[in-house]
Amino acid sequence: MSAPTRRDILRFSAALAAAGTLAACGKSSDDEAAGGVVTVDLWHGQTDTGKKALDALIKQFNDTHPQIKIVGGGGGVTADSMLQKVTAGLAAGSFPDIAYIFGSDLASITRSPQVVDLSTVDLKDAWPAARDAVTVKGKIRAMPALLDSLCVVYNKELFAASGVPEPKAGWTWDDFVTTAQKLNNPAKGVFGTGWPGVGDEDTVWRLWPMIWDLGGDVVSQDGKTVAFDKVGEQVLGTLDKLRSDKSLYIDPKPGSEQLYQVFLGGRMAMVATGPWQLPDVLDKGIDYGVVPLPSYSGKAVTISGPDTWTVFDNGKARVKAATEFVKWLNDPKQDVQWDIQAGSLPVSTTTAALPEWKKHATATKGLQVFVDALETARVRPTITQYPQISQHLGEATVAVLLGRKSPGDALGECVKACNALLAVPS
Repeated sequence: MSAPTRRDILRFSAALAAAGTLAACGKSSDDEAAGGVVTVDLWHGQTDTGKKALDALIKQFNDTHPQIKIVGGGGGVTADSMLQKVTAGLAAGSFPDIAYIFGSDLASITRSPQVVDLSTVDLKDAWPAARDAVTVKGKIRAMPALLDSLCVVYNKELFAASGVPEPKAGWTWDDFVTTAQKLNNPAKGVFGTGWPGVGDEDTVWRLWPMIWDLGGDVVSQDGKTVAFDKVGEQVLGTLDKLRSDKSLYIDPKPGSEQLYQVFLGGRMAMVATGPWQLPDVLDKGIDYGVVPLPSYSGKAVTISGPDTWTVFDNGKARVKAATEFVKWLNDPKQDVQWDIQAGSLPVSTTTAALPEWKKHATATKGLQVFVDALETARVRPTITQYPQISQHLGEATVAVLLGRKSPGDALGECVKACNALLAVPS
């Protein structure tokens, strides 16, 4: 998880459909090892610093909980491929006790009866975004594993060279568009800003704060229609203005790697990103600043894409042990270790108030801006139709970014397709 790309990239694959038809064929025994020690199989998919941080926490837990043994690293895949791996395991009746599941995948995976209901867990101190991300149909179905938020990171040197004032909290999307145009310098290969252009979730999730800010939403309260039909044209129109001004770098490849490389190379003035990008920015020695996202209304709003620790039923003893471990991870004493070492924002307000976190945030320029943004962060709905809605909106966004369709035409087709999808009971 060292300097990762956005972890919440959805995979639109057959695995999503399969998750809805999984049989209750998992292990039903109480799998308690000889000597009373319960072994818990954890599939986490972490790499580099994330794996190192989690391995240290697992050792700490095992050393202090002699009746439980957490075995980490199972699954043999990265977090990006975890949904498919777990879905296949559920279908085959061989699945972990805990898995690292993206929040956007949680609704799909909870179709399986093997996913444990954790509604008895107290999450009152968790940030609302973290709590909402693990709640499906009013029930807590997982524990928060990682938290982030979206803000704007900008290159101070490029602003100074152009004589443009640095952005401040409370700025508008009109300010953003104007600033991007002023910072754009084709002669020097400098772009005002950038946007992912492949239609994946990284393309789409940046739109939701803009939609929420205008009073729209992903779906209506009854879940029968989309709720961005009245505001989506204005949002896509903002992207169209950036495109027509030629101040927008459009990343043609999944993962937004090229977009970030342009920024890290000093050739992009502003980029909307999360705290995961700060290590790379620091490594490149860029003189940078961080500000909240712009808005239309003047009211701050952003998005968070939390990941989860999802517990599966391999018998009462293992469920109890697995639940104890994920609760322990969320305790501020452990959460702060994970946050500092692996790059998450504090899962709870209690962790954010710890001296260890405050020291870390003070030492990393701009990090506290991402934490403060959690006050207004929202999450995408935990509904099974979300991946398909995102896919349709992603296609509409790309059509606008590439100048193939007007914002109105692209949105109209998207809304029609999404409403047809929502008309079918999930």
